[in-house]
Amino acid sequence: MTEQNIKECLRAGGYIADEAIATAVFLALRMEKPILIEGPPGVGKTGLAKTLSEALDFPLVRLQCYEGIDEGKALYDWEYGKQLLYTQMLRTQLDNRVGAASSLSDAVEVLADEESLFFSQNFLLQRPILRSFLSEKRSVLLIDEIDRSDDEFEALLLECLSEFQVSVPELGVLKAINKPLTILTSNGTRMISDALRRRCLYLYIDYPELDREVQIVRARFPEICEDLATQMVTFLRKAREKNLRKPPSISETLDWAEVLSILHVKKLTKDVVANTIGVISKHQADLQPVIELAAEELG
Repeated sequence: MTEQNIKECLRAGGYIADEAIATAVFLALRMEKPILIEGPPGVGKTGLAKTLSEALDFPLVRLQCYEGIDEGKALYDWEYGKQLLYTQMLRTQLDNRVGAASSLSDAVEVLADEESLFFSQNFLLQRPILRSFLSEKRSVLLIDEIDRSDDEFEALLLECLSEFQVSVPELGVLKAINKPLTILTSNGTRMISDALRRRCLYLYIDYPELDREVQIVRARFPEICEDLATQMVTFLRKAREKNLRKPPSISETLDWAEVLSILHVKKLTKDVVANTIGVISKHQADLQPVIELAAEELG
């Protein structure tokens, strides 16, 4: 699959990619390396992973990061309830084995010999990263908002993303059956370590240029004419230049396009902006500057 094929696949899924995005995905597929994607919130980082999953027919496995996330939520855990249930069901057999031991040390050895039965893959709870590694079909592994996690979690990822394997003390090393197309996203709220960056290809996605944002709108909502799409994108680009608490992202662009389509709007006016402002502005402090911008630009 070439870069052009990737662009066409993404376009078919409603994602308008530029050359940098298509090239990064192409290289990640060929080199089997993760991509670290940084950029402002809502510019299409997560959307890229979702569209690739659909376009390539790869299952999407998503890990949403947060402060305090650990290996029990990201890699694996043990099904302790199931282990306890099996222990109760096999109590008679265990009692017989232990009862036949001639000494306490022999009884401990008997229990140790049986320990592997309860720490096998039958009781292993696969969390997103391990589940994607052991998938029979190649998947898209989305590690979303890695900047929300902490340094300790990044350290956990180093072996996973360089060797595509997970070390489980009770079982040993579990290697990926199929190396997933791995995408890490970051909104830049904290600096990602150099060690993690070295293991990844890097892609920065910023707000698209005007023409490409218009294409994004029309690809998703073809019923919106090019003039209206250009008018609304131009307005939102100017709004992003204001000192807003939350500048309107591509997500808001598409939400607004859907609203204007539902309302059968043919031309953007200050009244249209005022009536639909809750779609593009999500903080009270941002409402007045956007309304003032509409009065200036739309009359």
